[in-house]
Amino acid sequence: MFNTIIIVLQVLLAVIGVYQFALSLFGMYRKKKKEVHAPSKSFAVLVAAHNEEQVVGALMENLKKLNYPKELYDVFVICDNCTDSTAEIVRSHGMNACVRVNPNLRGKGYAIEWMLKQLWKMPRQYDAVVMFDADNLAHPDFLSEMNNDLCSGARVIQGYIDTKNPEDSWITASYGISYWYCNRLWQLSRHNLGMANFLGGTGMCFETDLLKEIGWGATSLVEDLEFTMRCVKRGIYPVFNYDAKLFDEKPLTFKASARQRLRWMQGHFTVARRYFFPLLWRSLKERSMVKLDMALYGVNVYIVLLTFLLTALIWSDQTIFGGPHFDTLYSHFPLWISFVAIAANVFTFLAAMVLEKVTYKKVYAYLVLFPIYLLSWWPITFYAFFTQNNKQWSHTQHTRVVRLEEVQKG
Repeated sequence: MFNTIIIVLQVLLAVIGVYQFALSLFGMYRKKKKEVHAPSKSFAVLVAAHNEEQVVGALMENLKKLNYPKELYDVFVICDNCTDSTAEIVRSHGMNACVRVNPNLRGKGYAIEWMLKQLWKMPRQYDAVVMFDADNLAHPDFLSEMNNDLCSGARVIQGYIDTKNPEDSWITASYGISYWYCNRLWQLSRHNLGMANFLGGTGMCFETDLLKEIGWGATSLVEDLEFTMRCVKRGIYPVFNYDAKLFDEKPLTFKASARQRLRWMQGHFTVARRYFFPLLWRSLKERSMVKLDMALYGVNVYIVLLTFLLTALIWSDQTIFGGPHFDTLYSHFPLWISFVAIAANVFTFLAAMVLEKVTYKKVYAYLVLFPIYLLSWWPITFYAFFTQNNKQWSHTQHTRVVRLEEVQKG
């Protein structure tokens, strides 16, 4: 019985792995034709900030230079429980600093929910809401791209999240590699197939009518994933705009990275519990491949955990206890199958970097350490499983002041 369960679990994980690899192949190409519309949509640009005096000024300068009519967008910075000069810096740039003080309800999700309520009370109403983080930099055409998609009928849009400091350390390089891979072989592949894309926490655009209709309601540690699930469950599929690029600062050290990823995984467990089975049931009932795909994405944190536990079990059995004492999937196939599986994984990351025309020399050198970053997700996810009820938001410190000109030179 135990032997059968182990084999079934391995087959299940293998099928999911083959499915994800097959799907990634549809990101190898880009559709060239796209609709271009004259600027017409108005935007409320929201920036969630907690003690971001080091970086918020660069973003304010950046948002002033967007290639979009200035009368069609306003910037609102949510100064959430700030104890520094974030609000003063924002006002010095002529932007709106919206101060929120609520020590009991901390976190980006709560800050956004509060800001939206303030926004709906204002005399001016906007066609859409765009959300950035304080450490971001936006491509000058970002709002123009959002306008194109909104005019084409999209209601929720995710921009291309790039890394503004990929050469700072092996950790930032690893983040960069992961994001290039996700943008190209997860997001673009689903976009090409007309499937739902997932939100990434920043560079997001929402139709105002949709937000008023269903509310924000995403206050978990991963508010982006939570809102994605709520949309897909209702048949509203977020789209991906490859050309709407923004640049996000990544943590410099492994410790800061582990803390950030632990928060993500804790939040993922919460969202998976709430939405996996409802989405899975709807996908079967409606015969919807889109909802099945999103259900698998939502439960991915359990897939990572199960992969770790099975790998640890098999390794322990064969290395410590002199096994094998039970069958493994690879024991039924030739050895070369294992090497093909490993090569396929390596190929996808390298292919993404080539397709995205990555020119950072240090990043290619840091590739030798990238497997450590990937493997570190296993213990982080394992620990997150036992601490998933932790709802405390852990703030990532941002101190690396980079301007768009520097990023584009890279």
